[in-house]
Amino acid sequence: MTHSTSPEAATATVAPAASYFQRHIFFCTNERTNGQTSCAQFDAQGAFEHCKVLVKTAGLAGPGQVRVNKAGCLDRCAAGPVAVVYPEAVWYSYVDKADIEEIVESHLKHGQVVERLLVPPDVGH
Repeated sequence: MTHSTSPEAATATVAPAASYFQRHIFFCTNERTNGQTSCAQFDAQGAFEHCKVLVKTAGLAGPGQVRVNKAGCLDRCAAGPVAVVYPEAVWYSYVDKADIEEIVESHLKHGQVVERLLVPPDVGH
């Protein structure tokens, strides 16, 4: 086996790999059993499922596009329910299906952050 030493080959080996997904949204679906408020109490599972359907219906699902995932606790409980979009690391708090629809249409489809749903940076656990 021979290795190429052309400038193109050298560039290809040091260039960062393209992300498998353009955007990845994670929904906290954590349910606390100790009585503390958690995202699961706000139908986070329903929001996750609604987002998956919207993304698929819009033709945004799959490699090179958008992936919708559930997550355990994302440690932003005070802002719950929460979802985070990567690679931008944009944190959202949502109330209903209309908020999820706006996140999909604006951010996941067009790359525009939904300012009104942003979690303030100082709101955490």
